[in-house]
Amino acid sequence: MLFGLGLIPGAVGALWYAMMSNTHIEEVESGLRIFTLGIYAAYFTWCWSRRGQTLPMQTWNILLATTSGKPLTKTHSMVRFMACWIWVIPGAVIGALIELSRWQYFGCIFIGIITYAALSHLHPYKQFWHDTLCKTQLIDTKSDFSNDSFKKLFKKK
Repeated sequence: MLFGLGLIPGAVGALWYAMMSNTHIEEVESGLRIFTLGIYAAYFTWCWSRRGQTLPMQTWNILLATTSGKPLTKTHSMVRFMACWIWVIPGAVIGALIELSRWQYFGCIFIGIITYAALSHLHPYKQFWHDTLCKTQLIDTKSDFSNDSFKKLFKKK
């Protein structure tokens, strides 16, 4: 699903480049990044507020809910989407500040992501820190979802 969503900005970008005749490339790239971010924001916000799960989360039996166990609203989902960028931002900022090459820059982001993921082990409930910030939680539907009250809250819309 995410791969398919990624094809949309690629197709739009190719069309934009063709229409701009390779002029104003920086503006086109910036616009394309914003467009891509918007597509992914819409996808995650819609999935999390509608069913509490994206397609991969359904496969992995993970449900996203508030800490009180209720479904997320669209606003709450959007705030969580923005907070999820905590994974990437520190590595990106550090890489930009020390002016790394492209591959070193991606390596710096990768190290930041791995570090952030490892920090979840310091959380008392092994949750990610952006979930704590947003007052959300990831629920294992195989073990925690056996409760009928959860099933009623997250029935298909």
